[in-house]
Amino acid sequence: MKAFIGIDVQERRGCCFAVIDADGMAIETGWFNVPEKDAPQLIKKLINEDYDISVGIDAPRVPLSYPRKWYWNGASSKWRLRGSTEKGYGRHCEIVVRVHGLANPQYTPLVGEEKPWMKIGFNLFLALQHLVPTYEVFPTASYSLLHGITDVQIGMDFSNCKPGPKDILDAFVAAATIREFVYERGCKVGGGDGLGEIILPRLLRPPVITEVLAWPEKIEDLV
Repeated sequence: MKAFIGIDVQERRGCCFAVIDADGMAIETGWFNVPEKDAPQLIKKLINEDYDISVGIDAPRVPLSYPRKWYWNGASSKWRLRGSTEKGYGRHCEIVVRVHGLANPQYTPLVGEEKPWMKIGFNLFLALQHLVPTYEVFPTASYSLLHGITDVQIGMDFSNCKPGPKDILDAFVAAATIREFVYERGCKVGGGDGLGEIILPRLLRPPVITEVLAWPEKIEDLV
C-alpha cells in the first residue's frame, strides 16, 4: 500500500502533516512537537503497517554555500552573470517556479542567513533522507498548476485544523503533489545548481520557457 506524507514547515505553531493513501483519502493528520524526531517516528510506524512511504516537505532542502553565479534576464530570456550589488540568493528550482509565474518563492539565502523555518526544513530533510524518498514541494505553485483541474481530489477531515487551517490544507496539497508525481502525472524543476528540485503535480503549462530549465555551466552557455 502506498501512502504519501505532506509536511508544512512552520516556526511558531510547529509543523503539521497529512498522510493520504493512493486514492487521496486521509490516513492521519497532526502536528509535530519536535519535527526531526516526531516525523521519523511517524514514518517508522507507517512502514510497520506495511505502507510504502513518500514524503513531500514544504521547505528548501539546503541553503546556498556561496552566492549563485547566474541571474535570469526575462527581457532577453537568457541567463546573465550576477551583478556586483546582487546578493546571489535563490536556487535554480525557485527561479524556474518564479519565471513561469507559479509563485513568488522566498529565495533561499546563504548558510548562516537562513530564516528559522528554513532551518527546520533542512533538519527534516536530513532526518528523513535515509528512511524514505523525500521531495521538496511548494503548495502555492501546486495551487497554480491545479487551477481548473478537477481530477485531483483528496478526502480530508478537520480534526487537526484548529492550530492552523491553511497549514493543514498545505500539508494535504503537499501530499497530493507527491502522489501525482509518483504516478507520473507531475514533474520536477530545477536542480541544475545541485541544490534540489521542486516537485509539481502537473507538467508546466505553455508557454514553457525552456532556456530557464537549463542551468549554465560556463560563460559560453550564455550565448
